[in-house]
Amino acid sequence: SYPRDAADWKGRFIHDLAAALDTSGQAKVALWGPSGTLPGHVTSANSDSDSAWLAEMARRGGVVHLLRNSPIAGMRYANGILSRLRRACRRTHADLYHVNWLQLALGLPDDARPAYVGVLGSDFALLSLPGMVGLLRRAFARRRIRLAPNAEWMGPKLEANFGDVAEIRPNPFGVSRAGFDVERRPAESPEWLVVSRVTRKKLGDLLEWGDGPFNGKRRLRLLGPRQETLELPEWIIHEGHTNPDQLREHWFPRAAGLLTLSRHDEGRPQVMIEAMAAGLPVIASDLPAHADLIHQGETGWLVSSPEELVDALSKAEQGSIRTDVGANARKWIHDHIGTWDDSAARCISAYRDIVRQDQIHASA
Repeated sequence: SYPRDAADWKGRFIHDLAAALDTSGQAKVALWGPSGTLPGHVTSANSDSDSAWLAEMARRGGVVHLLRNSPIAGMRYANGILSRLRRACRRTHADLYHVNWLQLALGLPDDARPAYVGVLGSDFALLSLPGMVGLLRRAFARRRIRLAPNAEWMGPKLEANFGDVAEIRPNPFGVSRAGFDVERRPAESPEWLVVSRVTRKKLGDLLEWGDGPFNGKRRLRLLGPRQETLELPEWIIHEGHTNPDQLREHWFPRAAGLLTLSRHDEGRPQVMIEAMAAGLPVIASDLPAHADLIHQGETGWLVSSPEELVDALSKAEQGSIRTDVGANARKWIHDHIGTWDDSAARCISAYRDIVRQDQIHASA
């Protein structure tokens, strides 16, 4: 995925990271993926055929949607992604490949060029599929590899599966500098945000646990596209699509906090990072991806039952607690994650290490 324009939420992290790499002046970036507005001096690595083919895949809902709902067509597109990516790599003269999502490393050509492979939550979950670890190990053994999960909690499993064929160094995604400058003006009547694709796993326990806490003075607004047919209760105010600029400028300033009760395979949810950078208290389900960000009662709350949700909502709506937790969350994101420029700097440092080690190995 890749955003078509500034209002599109899909694949936004790819655009923002590419923009920061380009702005650094230390990397020349050619991007292969669905067509959209490319930042700065970033160029497209697509052929005309690639762009048309990827546009048709997006029109049909994307490869994940197709794999879930039309497995035969989904497998055809999955194989097409890998074969087209392989041809695109062969057309380039890159010093290094930067691949987002583990499974795309299967599409790299057998040319021994080093690779930096980002790992998110959804592709991390694919390691449980039969044969996936073996396929990836064979792909990694052909070249020097840096695996870069966007959260530390993934490290032990990646080390256990690939530590002998790849180097593992986490690199979290950043936030825009403007994200730290949001001025909070919470509404008098508490108004909570859920920013999520509308699927059963992404909403998680919300539909069951929220019926009660959000049936009175307290309101809940759901921002995100419908991707499954779910009947939403009346107490959920569904606002439809959103994007990072709209969140920063309109929703984050007025919200009491961010709520996510997701049961989806998460890495380090970007919207949680952005909300915390803006000073919002966050209440989240007790998943490894959420526990990686939330320090209980300090930068937010992890909840495992309806009673814990009600208690966390009540605490977060107390003025002094809300202010302190929001300030703690903003500081933690600033100190431990930083901006997209910080994330890009970590990438560039990794690129240099990988290429240098590859050159030393080649000359030995």
